[in-house]
Order: sequence, then structure tokens, then C-alpha cells
Amino acid sequence: MPYALRPATHADRDALQLLIARSARELSAADYRPEQIEGALRGAFGVDTQLIDDGTYFVAESGGHLVGCGGWSLRRTLFGGDSHSERNAGELDPRTDAAKIRAFFVDPDHARQGIGRALLERCEAEARARGFTRFELMGTLPGVRLYRALGYVAGEPLRYAVAPDVTIEFVPMQKG
Repeated sequence: MPYALRPATHADRDALQLLIARSARELSAADYRPEQIEGALRGAFGVDTQLIDDGTYFVAESGGHLVGCGGWSLRRTLFGGDSHSERNAGELDPRTDAAKIRAFFVDPDHARQGIGRALLERCEAEARARGFTRFELMGTLPGVRLYRALGYVAGEPLRYAVAPDVTIEFVPMQKG
């Protein structure tokens, strides 16, 4: 089914929350336990309205429904939605810093149809137009496969606390 990419708006927020939760619960089930996913949905995964405000968060839309989302950031925060406690809105310097690739999620019914790739290519192109030549992200285990296929190099996996006594594994990745 064809889809169109466009910048996300604040009017998309509720639909984005639903898309992110559904994507995380279904596409991450083979890599994470339910308590890890639910913990991540309380902060590590979610809508970051700063990206919407900056015009750097995009949605893929098909038939009036959101089927994917993802963005890039010119700010220091590497991952996490609005409720994530470790946020830093300081701006990056494209001469010395890597743009942050952020919050990619695809509707499970539309997975593996090129939506993630199209979103990532749009983000990289827009970041390059703003002077960035390098990119970094914090990949989820299911996301690592996409990012590797598109030239990102994985660092050492790390564990991040998402609830008391619950951690989730992420993989820092870089390109450029």
C-alpha cells in the first residue's frame, strides 16, 4: 500500500502514541519481555514533542492512518519521549556533533515494506541539509537490523533501567 511522508504535527500526538505502543508491543516481542516493553513505553519510547516543534519528526501516512514515524534531532537528547527524565535540549554543532536519529516505529501491519528506510533516508537528507555529516542513535534490538542494513555500525550493547529491577538492552550505533 502506498504511503506519503510528511512532518508530524501536534495534532498527530495521540495517534503517534498509539502507533508507538502497538509497534513496540508487537515488533519487539521476539527481543524483549513484556515488562521490558511496558517499562520502555513509560519513558524510553514515546512521542518527543521537541522533535515536532523543531520540524524534524516525520510520519508515514497511508489511507488516512499513520503507519510509521521517525525523526532526527539537532538537540543533545539521544532517545526518549516527553516523559523521559534524561533530556537535554541543548543544540548540537553540525561541525563537531552527530545528528541524533530518533524514535522510529512502524505499524506491524506495514512492517518490512520500506517505511523505516524511507523515513531514515528523509531524516539523513534533512540533517545533511543542515550541515550534519555524521549520525548516531540508540537502537532497539529489532531496529538494529534496519540500521545495520543502512550503514550504521553497532557499538557495545548497554542495559538501561526502565522500571525498578527491569532493564532493557539498547545498542548505540553510528554512521559517517
